[in-house]
Amino acid sequence: MSLLSEFKEFAVKGNVVDMAVGIIVGAAFGKIVSSFVKDIIMPPIGVLVGGVDFSDLAVTLQEATDKAPAVVMKYGVFIQNIVDFIIVAMAIFLAVKVVNSLKKKEEEAPKEPPKPSNEEVLLTEIRDLLKNK
Repeated sequence: MSLLSEFKEFAVKGNVVDMAVGIIVGAAFGKIVSSFVKDIIMPPIGVLVGGVDFSDLAVTLQEATDKAPAVVMKYGVFIQNIVDFIIVAMAIFLAVKVVNSLKKKEEEAPKEPPKPSNEEVLLTEIRDLLKNK
């Protein structure tokens, strides 16, 4: 089998296409969640905690000189990223919980009873005919 035909077989498998679609949709969903956290969730939290912006917190390890910039450990950015992660994780958890509850309701919905097989239908007709004789 040539390299080209092997690649073609690999690329057209359903799993590869499904995975690519999942990655693309996941990236787009990531942007939505990031915007939700940054633009909707964080402003009220900022108001509640008195406008504290963690990203400004830092420790200067070495002052700037003429030849080198200052060496700064920005631990506030790290704290802000942790807060963002917790909020994103909670938002995704809630979204998954909603989807799971919708699936559960769908599973609990009464289903039609299965139709009887041809043999059962014929046997029922024979039984009814014998009963009527």
